Amino acid sequence: MRTQLARLDAVLVQALIAAALSFAHIHDVAVAAGQDGWKAWAYPVSVDLLLVAAWRRLRSGSAKGAAWCWFVIALAASLGANVATAGLLDLGNVPAWLRILVAGWPAVAFLGGTLLAHSAPKTADDVEVIEDQEHEPEPEPPVPPAIEAPPERPTVPVPAALIDHARKVAAEHHTRTGTPMDVTTLRARLGVPAPMAEAIAAHL
Repeated sequence: MRTQLARLDAVLVQALIAAALSFAHIHDVAVAAGQDGWKAWAYPVSVDLLLVAAWRRLRSGSAKGAAWCWFVIALAASLGANVATAGLLDLGNVPAWLRILVAGWPAVAFLGGTLLAHSAPKTADDVEVIEDQEHEPEPEPPVPPAIEAPPERPTVPVPAALIDHARKVAAEHHTRTGTPMDVTTLRARLGVPAPMAEAIAAHL
């Protein structure tokens, strides 16, 4: 337990020292570029906040491309300030391009922070709901039948001899009247029930 606390304390102390040095370097570059007073202290705050926001988005596991982009931009600003204060640049005579970068940084930091804050990551539940909605087929409405099917009539067996006799009767009727014999007349001539007469007519 004591070993873990000792390691934790060492990490915190080192992180605080590194953050303080980076904070001071960014402040010095902002002052050298013409940003004085509270504005010079706001620059390191905006750089660190953008770094933290990008790192949190990387840890969330979503929109990693945008998070990496803004993390690299904030890291470049921090490292650039550290290198600039190491004697490579004359802070008493800051070049114009550095003044332009420092003056344009607030807009860049605001854009990055806004995009990272308002592009909410999708949770696992949201992804499952969307996938279920995409793959679930919509129920088809019931289609009513166009015409109601008539009730089926039982098949009536007809003897072959009766069919032959009915053909003769129908032929004689056609020769005498010149018109085909209807089912009613056929039933009356043969003296059979209506279902039997219809079955015989179907064979003629």
